[in-house]
Amino acid sequence: MAKSLPGHADVVIIGGGIIGCSTAYHLTKLGVTDVVLLERKQLTSGTTWHAAGLVGQLRATRNMTELAKYTSELMKGLEDETGQATGFKQNGSISIALTDARLEEFTRGASMAKNFGLEVNVITAGEISERLPHLNIDGVTGGVFLPGDGQVNPIDVTQAYAAGARSKGARIFENTKVTRILKDVNRVTGVETVQGTITADKVVIAGGMWSRELGQQVGVHIPLHAAEHFYIVSEPIADLQANMPVTRIPDEWAYYKEDAGKLMLGAFEPVAKPWGMEGIPEDHEFETLQEDIDHFEPVLEKAIERMPLLETAGIALFFNGPESFTPDDRYYLGEAPFLKDLFVACGFNSIGIQSSGGAGKVLADWLQNGHAGMDVGDVDIRRVHPFQSNKTYLHDRTVEALGLLYDMHWPYYQVTTARGVRRSPFHDRLKAMGACFGEVTGWERPNWFAPKSVDKTYEYSFGRQNWFEHADAEAKALRERVVFFDQTSFAKFMVQGRDAAKVLNQVSVNNVDVEPGKLVYTQWCNDRGGIEADLTVTRLGEDEFMVVTGAAPQIRDMAWLKRHIGDDDFCTVADITSGLPMLSVMGPDSRALLEKVSGADLSNESHPFGSSREIEIGYGRVRASRITYVGELGWELYVPAEFATHVFDTIIEAGSEFGLAPAGMHTMNNCRLEKGYRHFGHDIADEDTPIEAGLGFTIAWDKPGGFIGRDALLAQKQENVRRKRMIALALDDDSDRAPLMYHEEPIYRDGELVGSTTSGVWGHRVEKSLALGYVKNSDGVTKDWLDAGKWEVEIAWKRHPAKVQFQPFYDPKGERIKV
Repeated sequence: MAKSLPGHADVVIIGGGIIGCSTAYHLTKLGVTDVVLLERKQLTSGTTWHAAGLVGQLRATRNMTELAKYTSELMKGLEDETGQATGFKQNGSISIALTDARLEEFTRGASMAKNFGLEVNVITAGEISERLPHLNIDGVTGGVFLPGDGQVNPIDVTQAYAAGARSKGARIFENTKVTRILKDVNRVTGVETVQGTITADKVVIAGGMWSRELGQQVGVHIPLHAAEHFYIVSEPIADLQANMPVTRIPDEWAYYKEDAGKLMLGAFEPVAKPWGMEGIPEDHEFETLQEDIDHFEPVLEKAIERMPLLETAGIALFFNGPESFTPDDRYYLGEAPFLKDLFVACGFNSIGIQSSGGAGKVLADWLQNGHAGMDVGDVDIRRVHPFQSNKTYLHDRTVEALGLLYDMHWPYYQVTTARGVRRSPFHDRLKAMGACFGEVTGWERPNWFAPKSVDKTYEYSFGRQNWFEHADAEAKALRERVVFFDQTSFAKFMVQGRDAAKVLNQVSVNNVDVEPGKLVYTQWCNDRGGIEADLTVTRLGEDEFMVVTGAAPQIRDMAWLKRHIGDDDFCTVADITSGLPMLSVMGPDSRALLEKVSGADLSNESHPFGSSREIEIGYGRVRASRITYVGELGWELYVPAEFATHVFDTIIEAGSEFGLAPAGMHTMNNCRLEKGYRHFGHDIADEDTPIEAGLGFTIAWDKPGGFIGRDALLAQKQENVRRKRMIALALDDDSDRAPLMYHEEPIYRDGELVGSTTSGVWGHRVEKSLALGYVKNSDGVTKDWLDAGKWEVEIAWKRHPAKVQFQPFYDPKGERIKV
């Protein structure tokens, strides 16, 4: 007898792949048993069933690695717990480099792994040959071996998750398609299915390739697109080692896996084939796509040279199946920004199996507790911008996205597809000045400026890239004269109403209830004291404020603010980013230049640091805010869009007298780190507090009404012992051969691992390799503790002596910004 749907559930999960089943399993482990999972056909029948089943652990960041590690540990005991076989085999993995650059990528990753307690070994070509005797090692420069990696049977693991969930009360319904998600204004209320309606307190979209369409029904953007993913499986090979490590050779786009005496060869080729542009067929279930041997042939040719055993082995299966990819190759997790209680877990970019345990656990914690329990900003659905759901954009980006998994992961890498989406009014003028553009959330931003004789293209490396000398010239012009930056991409919100001050003061740790014309730097924190946003608030009038934040957290910050406007609050918020381009003019001559074009008195007495007012430039009126993110005297100019090019031209014409030069975002980033300014998403996030980050000066402890997170921060303050603190760090080697730091490099004190970097650059004004990072000490991180230690940073498997301090290395007293 068929089971009947319940009328209500605490949680409804849409999608019976490995992620949906893992989420149900982890919810029931937490005691949330009123869980209903709905699958349109049969469990695993979308993408999970044809996954390769690789379980790797090392990812690009700390927390993504922690989630993958958790999955690997879970696999060891899941079969015993549930009674369902998983096929787990911990045979390790080897990643093989064919170039020196790829080997540096691997060794940097291997060093990073030490932060996470992950066992990893850097191995030579000879050692690779010992572990993989059938591999041709011609051209191999080295590799890394992770003994804790392995492989599973994806269908069996999914069934194990499902069995574990059922055993604790979850109900799973197959052949039950969700036809509509239900909502009431800004909250989800349930789902409609082919078998009836279920109301729910919370709904999870774990629908794989179908997730984009499910989200669209309720105005939630889930940008993903399917691509064809190819692999072959050989006939049995007698000489194939039974416990062969999973082998990845990204320079040949290939991965290899032994399975029951057969060899699987799969690929992430550089030019992919998007699929499903006209929609996914209604009857799609355990479907394979048409073979395309011509497309796969370049991979196979390289593989036969690399694995000669393949030359005489027959091919038992040529497989082609769809998998979904996201524009930035990172999956989606978390609560939708503008629809309460709707959660998302999809877009896993071919790493769904190895991510399944960790993603399911984090999402279950999130559903139960209202927060993830760790920083998952890399995959948070709130990073998505609405335009990214555009079908044409997704199709074009997917051509590149699949191959990026195995492409070189260069610092400062810029995607090449689906470009030119969002442009500032100054774009064409900047292009004519030699701008080499980068892309952030669709915005074309000048990263650096090339002289006329230099190509405006990147030449990537882990050292000094081809733009290095040009960024150096920009930084020197900033320090000695005056430059301008196009910061149009920075998000701006207009907050208005009689309760605007109350709302903003409640979410801000600083006091924003100031006189009109004052600008306040502040964080927004959660109840645990963790930083949710890092931004400025400018009071324009009695009931009018402007919030300015970065381009990337635009949606996240807007959602946070809207969720903290109460039903009875007379307060509105509008995103005015598109209508308010922004130029910043920075450097010791910025005052003289702006006084010339405006006729305004911009002296310290008339326009002190942290103040904002309207001035006239040419025929326009602009808002001039005295603030800096580069550590020099300067102003941010907010210009109504219709006046933007006129104001720009006026400044450029007058600027020649002062040696005005354009400067790019690389220079901004280099200079902000020299000055120790934090970057949200790299240096600070929701598991870091302002006190730990050295931002305690922003906290207005005694302002009327308090603020979100005050109790947690006050408890931390009263402990007196600072066990975790952010430091500035410089390598002792300041030669032109000094290596560069980027993120997650291990930090050692007297030979003991005590922390890791969060971001790093070359400081052109101080001529040093710099980084910010967190260090920990159970007895407290103090100046005496810093001064008493011998400090080193590990970069690409080698340690380098370093100097550490709390204050920035450039202008530590802040004298240059207040002249």
